[in-house]
Amino acid sequence: MSKALFTQRRDSRVAALQYIYAWSINEPKNLAEDLIVFFENMEQPRAHYAYAEELIQGIILNQAEIDGIIKGLAQNWDFDRIAKIDLGILRLAIYEMKHRKDIPPVVSINEAIDLSKQFSNLDSKRFINGILDRYKGQVGRDSRKVETA
Repeated sequence: MSKALFTQRRDSRVAALQYIYAWSINEPKNLAEDLIVFFENMEQPRAHYAYAEELIQGIILNQAEIDGIIKGLAQNWDFDRIAKIDLGILRLAIYEMKHRKDIPPVVSINEAIDLSKQFSNLDSKRFINGILDRYKGQVGRDSRKVETA
């Protein structure tokens, strides 16, 4: 992967996390309009965040399924007590692991850990890693490889 694409993906993951976090606190009445306003306030042009839009749409569309996976993996943990930022990180990584076969699961996990270091606290890193590591075993594909059709 080129450095430019890597940077763009990282920027998109950060933007997607920021949006999903805000969305989890105050769900907009009109998603399309809300996304226009959100991306107008970003550093780069909206096209730079194309992957973020894909993540945001995918996470929102599959939220019930993703949250069900998290609930099943967060043993002895009350789902409603998971910090909203950690929940956003988990939703993002699980969406990628489940729906993006072009991204190896370990990449999604590493990116989630990096996001937790940037936006959450030290304890969250261990919690997020534990959940995603358990999910990695359920994904049903090589965790270090891209799956081709």
